[in-house]
Amino acid sequence: MKRTIAISAVTAAVLVGGGVATAVAFADDDGGKGRDQVTRSADRAEQSRATGERVTLDEALAAALKSVPGTVTEAELDDDDDDGGRTVWELDVYGTDKAWHDVTVDAGSAKVLSARDDDDNDARDRHAPRSAAVSLKAAVDAATGAHPGTVTSVNLDDDEDEPLRWEVDVTGEDGTRYDLNVEASTGKVTVDRDDD
Repeated sequence: MKRTIAISAVTAAVLVGGGVATAVAFADDDGGKGRDQVTRSADRAEQSRATGERVTLDEALAAALKSVPGTVTEAELDDDDDDGGRTVWELDVYGTDKAWHDVTVDAGSAKVLSARDDDDNDARDRHAPRSAAVSLKAAVDAATGAHPGTVTSVNLDDDEDEPLRWEVDVTGEDGTRYDLNVEASTGKVTVDRDDD
């Protein structure tokens, strides 16, 4: 009996840890080469998700990219979902089909609730994700390296008046909220002073 419990616990730990690491490794498009690994990662995250736990950004990325291969340029944890009041991850994906897609991932199960084409925002096409030298994953890593915590939002900001940058919201381990900017060309992290 003890042996069975120990094997089950080790298997669950390997699935959770391996799923997160694989999802992070393939958050950006690689021309379809990593699709099988993203698919396996999203499947493992879905299978190992315990009731009541929140899906991490990495797991939401894996689920979104399994549904719509491409590059994620925005992800936001939304506690006020219009469809039933559940907490969801809302992601913008620039697909390998060169079209924008809105993907909604349940924050409790990592299941894709919807994936639809988004043709309302042509302005962002001038900064297709490949124009950012720093990937979403690298921007998140830089932001959480500067301020450890949980990422609740990340967005590639293409404001014409300023250099291209990632805006990353982090809730610190002590509950403090940080609005950070990560330069898309260098990865330099600065605190967003616009909200002060």
